[in-house]
Amino acid sequence: QVQLVESGGGLVQAGGSLRVSCAASGRTFSTYTMGWFRQAPGKEREFVGAIRWSGGRTYYADSVKGRFTVSRDNAKNTVYLQMNSLKPEDTAVYYCAAGKSTNVLLIYSYQYDNWGQGTQVTVSS
Repeated sequence: QVQLVESGGGLVQAGGSLRVSCAASGRTFSTYTMGWFRQAPGKEREFVGAIRWSGGRTYYADSVKGRFTVSRDNAKNTVYLQMNSLKPEDTAVYYCAAGKSTNVLLIYSYQYDNWGQGTQVTVSS
């Protein structure tokens, strides 16, 4: 049974940094892509970034490109989202997700099969 557990959210001032983690278990993820999404109150869940577990290719939403970095630690089976230069509009619940890697980029929620419970990130102005 696949389990994704996020941690590391919290309150940070604008311009600050935060790293959230996603511990994955229950299967081998080498053929999977791990994605990060976020959902602010009253808004749709949106894609943030993703990493292919095999090879480590990453891709990002334009809104976070250059500020956020997705990485993975194979030994710990953990994926990270490093967030720098945070803005109040980054405030949201952040979710990690796992989806089978394909030839297309996995940027939509429906492309992911497993989800974590989410972690709150709040950026104060």
